[in-house]
Order: sequence, then C-alpha cells, then structure tokens
Amino acid sequence: MGLTRQGVLIVLVVCVVGLLASGALSAPAWQPNRPVEWTVPAGTGGGADQQARLMAPLIEKYRLSPQPFIPVNRPAGAGAQAFLWMIDKTGDPHTILITLDSLFATPAAQVLRKRDGSRFTWRDLTPIARLLLDHFVLWVHAESPYRTLDDFVRAAKAGPPGRLKMAGTGSKQEDEIIMVLLEQAWGAKFTYVPFPGGGAVAAALVGKQVDFTVNNPIEAVGHWEAGRVRPLAIFASERVRVGRWAEIPTMRELGYPIEYQMLRGIFGPPQMPAEAVAFYQEVFRRVLDTPEMADFIERGAYTKAYLTGREYVQWLERKDALVRSLMERAGWLVR
Repeated sequence: MGLTRQGVLIVLVVCVVGLLASGALSAPAWQPNRPVEWTVPAGTGGGADQQARLMAPLIEKYRLSPQPFIPVNRPAGAGAQAFLWMIDKTGDPHTILITLDSLFATPAAQVLRKRDGSRFTWRDLTPIARLLLDHFVLWVHAESPYRTLDDFVRAAKAGPPGRLKMAGTGSKQEDEIIMVLLEQAWGAKFTYVPFPGGGAVAAALVGKQVDFTVNNPIEAVGHWEAGRVRPLAIFASERVRVGRWAEIPTMRELGYPIEYQMLRGIFGPPQMPAEAVAFYQEVFRRVLDTPEMADFIERGAYTKAYLTGREYVQWLERKDALVRSLMERAGWLVR
C-alpha cells in the first residue's frame, strides 16, 4: 500500500529527529562569532610568531573556522604582559595564546600578580593542545673562526670571562637557561644580551653584534641557507634526520649531555568553555595535517607532538618541574 503525502511527511520528520538525536546532522556545539585574537608572548620573527602567522591563514584557507584568527604580539616582560592579559580575558572563548617555555620560566623568575593579588601560574589558563616540540641549535656567524664546537669551547675557556656575547629571547628564559648550562659544563662565563624575540636574536648574530645564539631552527634557517650563519651543535637526544639538519651533531655526541626541547602549544584564558576547547582542538589537529604545516615542520626541524586532555596536563606538570629545577640550578627561582 502506498504512502500518502501526510505519511511521507511523518516518515521524514521521524528520520530527521533520529539523525539529530544521533548527532549526524547536529550543528557544531560552538563556533566563534567574531575574530579570534591569538596572543603571541614574544616579538615578531621568532618561532611562536612565525608559527601563528603561518597557521592563521591556513585556518582560513581550509575553512576550519567561520571567523579569522588574528595574531597579536605581546612580548613585554618575557611574556608576562601576554599571560596577565589572558587572565583579564577569563571565560572569553574568542581569545587564545600560543606559548613557549616562558610560560613556566617567567612565573618562576618573577612574581606575577593577578588583579586579586594571587600569583599567576600556567595552571590559571586553560590547556588546549600541545602542537610541536622545538629544538635549539648553537649558532655562530658564518665568518666566525669557530668551525667546530671544540673551537668554540676552547675560545670560551680561554676567556677573559664575559668576552663572548650571546643574544637570546627575554631574560631568564630558555635561551639564557641553556647559556648557563653551557657555562657550568665548560667552566666559562658569557655575556647575555636579551632581545624581544628570536627574529631579532638571529639578526643580531648576522649583524655581528654578538658571538653566538641558541636560536630555534626555524628562526635561523633562512640565514643558514643564505650562508650567513653556521650551526655547531643541536641540543637534542639524537640527530634530526631531516634534510641538512642531519649534518648537525648533537651536544651529547660531542661529549656534553645537554638537551632541551621547547613547547609550542595552545592555551585559552581561565574558565574557557569546554565547547570552545573542543573546537580549537579540532582546528589545530586539522591544521597540523595540512601539507603546508608538513613543510614548515620539516624546514624548522620540529617534532610533531599533538596532545590534549589529561595527557597534555600531565606533560605540562613534568615540563614545569623540569624548568623550575633548571631555574633553581641557575639561581633564578623566586619562591
């Protein structure tokens, strides 16, 4: 027996209701309805800045968000400006932060007070996702007399103390931590020159304002390709098996077991709604799988390391403990 028009309508309504109940036709739980402000806690040209400014147009290109992501640099105070600004955006789902290890080091080296007088830590923010892990490389100018790490170590030990100058991002941050580890390993003393971001740090080396840096690969790769800088060693557990990066020996294989990898992750402000967290997790998961990001990861010798949820928080706790121990070793930890 054929269905009447009324019967067909009833069947369609039942099917749609069933699909909605199963989630097959459900709309996204949350999407931004205005531009997303993406805070970068460092200056232009550094690793975090480059990553955000690559990913933002990719999000638009692949239609991963109905609204654009707008990177905004807030480098003051070694990231302190950015972190406290995020606190003032409590509950705002249209605000995110790309961060590096300054998220751990800056609150360990200085007391950052929130408006209620309590002390800021990374736990005040909402963890969204770990995206990448970044390496550090010891760089010298291409015209430098130091062709190997041994050449550099001999010069460092020969003194006088402070003669060799190193540029780095911020003060009492990961760059300066690595410098202190080198001083302790070699019995040397360097002069540290802070800059607002990795791009300015690399430019200082190219301009011969300093003798060396420990720039992240992506911050110096263009200068390396142009023949302006020379890598002596990478602070990794093993060589990076990608392109020319494989030529660079590790500090460990050269006799100095100094390793350091840095977070490239995403956070939201305090009390970010769970639906917004889920939205951003999916956006960044998909961005990481684009061919453009694959090229960026290879060019910058990154480790792709997407992580969310409880595992991400547990990793953050371990990372924070490591950074605090290194800060204490350097004599910078403020309790």
